[in-house]
Amino acid sequence: MELNKYIEHTLLKQDATREEVKKLLDEAKEYNFLGVCVNPCNVAFAKEYLKDTDIKVVTVIGFPLGQSTPAMKILETIDAVKNGADEIDMVINDGKLKDKEYDYITDEISRIKFACQGRPLKVILETDLLTPEEIKKACELCIAGKANFVKTSTGFVKNGIGAKAEDVKLMYETVKDFGLQVKASGGIRDKEAALKMIESGAVRLGTSSGVKICAS
Repeated sequence: MELNKYIEHTLLKQDATREEVKKLLDEAKEYNFLGVCVNPCNVAFAKEYLKDTDIKVVTVIGFPLGQSTPAMKILETIDAVKNGADEIDMVINDGKLKDKEYDYITDEISRIKFACQGRPLKVILETDLLTPEEIKKACELCIAGKANFVKTSTGFVKNGIGAKAEDVKLMYETVKDFGLQVKASGGIRDKEAALKMIESGAVRLGTSSGVKICAS
């Protein structure tokens, strides 16, 4: 198994320096990772730095809380696409989900998908904050909104676990017949955890431990 081709090598911390971003990109080149995931302010730099590779540049929208208005998330998406983003990972509004404002969520996903201009859209559910029933419902809303992936977490929930195999399996079972795929992200720090996520149905792994996983 080519684990490197599952990995989106990730650096999303708020104090990431240009040198740290360059290090991430150099590691992505060395290990030929499928992609890198960086904050929007680093998209143009990453795209230029990786221009002679097939490594995807992924960025995040409404990150990490998901509480921006749909209009602001759309503007972020348009700007990210303009700067060269190959894929978009947006954070769902978990408060709206818990309030059962399902039309709001479906509409937001659909509008952001349109703003992606054909690029894949992943929807981050923040599974640490959700019940299994809410996770399943969120996946159904992602299907209705024509997203391409459902994703477990931002990794920014205090004391959160991040990706759990049972959540990934639930997400996979909910979306597999509708053409969506699963990205596991948050807390994947070693090869054992990575393999467990893949066995549970994930085809993408968002992790800052890509080098450790592939070098082990």
